[in-house]
Amino acid sequence: MKIAAILTGKGSSQLKNKNLIKILGKPLMHYSCFEAKKCKEIDRYYVSSEDNKILNYASKLGYKKIKRPRNLSKKNTLHIDVINHALNFINDDGYYPDILIILLANAPMIKSSWIKKSINILKENKKFSSVIPSYSYNDHNPYRAKIKKGKFLKSFISSKKKISSNRQYLPASYFLCHNFWAIRSSSIKKQNGDEPWKFMGKRVFPLIVNRTFDVHDQDDISILRVLLKKFLKN
Repeated sequence: MKIAAILTGKGSSQLKNKNLIKILGKPLMHYSCFEAKKCKEIDRYYVSSEDNKILNYASKLGYKKIKRPRNLSKKNTLHIDVINHALNFINDDGYYPDILIILLANAPMIKSSWIKKSINILKENKKFSSVIPSYSYNDHNPYRAKIKKGKFLKSFISSKKKISSNRQYLPASYFLCHNFWAIRSSSIKKQNGDEPWKFMGKRVFPLIVNRTFDVHDQDDISILRVLLKKFLKN
């Protein structure tokens, strides 16, 4: 089974040079690059970005550069378009992976053991379309969520049955992590899964992990320095 890793990260974001900001002495993007490189199951490594600094740093760690066009590096660019662009590049490179490991440059709380486990699950379960790190968090259970309609808040999920206000009595709700995704290439091409991540396919298997953290703004950087220090000790 052929397996490729694709690191995705852009230089243009609300936090300038976000993926290159040093956290505990290493650029933010270093951690996902480094952990993935520990996985002997992965055959080839690629990095997709419009930013030469990101491309050059990942290249030093053994990632082949995919120069992403500016129109795929905007604030409203969809991840599936970035993935498809990278996959087309890889295919043009003469390589046709069965599984893609999508790495996100701004999410450093990642372990090589998680990646390896995800790959093994897909190898052993041919009907699974993807394996996605996930965590359970009932404080944000959809039954407790609200949306604004006009001036007032209404339930996000409309239900005629009685819903407990105690989170422990609600069905467990799961949220996807954004550190890495293990996906079959065939699922990416079909895009027949649930919105908004249709490219994950119909049979998304959760790899249950502790809640991870991804960076969007300066406040996140401060929080991450504390969380990552503890994470790396475990």
